[in-house]
Amino acid sequence: MHASADEALILDAWQSNAQAWEQAVREGRIESRKLVTDQAIVDAVLAHTPRTVIDVGCGEGWLARTLTALGVKVIGVDVIPALIESARSKGDGDFRVLSYEDMAAGALAERADVVVCNFSLLGQESVDGLLAAMPELLEPGGTLIVQTLHPLLAAEPYADGWREGSWVGCGNGFGQAAPWYFRTLGSWVSAFERAGLSLHGINEPIHPHTGRPASVIFMVGERQGNGDEQASRRSISRHRT
Repeated sequence: MHASADEALILDAWQSNAQAWEQAVREGRIESRKLVTDQAIVDAVLAHTPRTVIDVGCGEGWLARTLTALGVKVIGVDVIPALIESARSKGDGDFRVLSYEDMAAGALAERADVVVCNFSLLGQESVDGLLAAMPELLEPGGTLIVQTLHPLLAAEPYADGWREGSWVGCGNGFGQAAPWYFRTLGSWVSAFERAGLSLHGINEPIHPHTGRPASVIFMVGERQGNGDEQASRRSISRHRT
């Protein structure tokens, strides 16, 4: 599947704004992250007491470093080399440059108790492909945790589709913003189901100043019975080769 023009624009925008983003995170410029969503994703991951975590779209690595400091073994993955370089420069850690398409094709031969995607699922085709690969990335009984913009906060219409991005609230130094693909709550659930996953829970962290959801966090696991199907397909594949 070829990435759409909008998918390519996402990568272009993050390549050109990597330094500004790293600075915004390092200086704590983004209010909702500082007040609500950073701690919310840490708490969501730790609630599953993981030994291992794959941080997909790890950026400059703040979440991976936080979890590592708490005794979790973390692999951080991002497609932007400059962000991975920044993550590696801040200390020891396992950080790798891989695209979602790479991961969907099996390039990350690792499994984890938790795979976390923290505001990193922005595309359409790339995200659907990554979700389809989740059963190969999760340990048996593992959990995918996705934090993303709450659909309640998105502009009308309430329908799937590409939206213009914005760096508002991130500080100075940013150029062209990346587009992103909006999904309704129902469409997120359908996307998980198409990938052989099922929704186990939803958190809606509330912003203390607005009283509105600052994000939505999905907890997703492999659909019951799907693990046996996956194992069977892998066994058949090995015997054929």
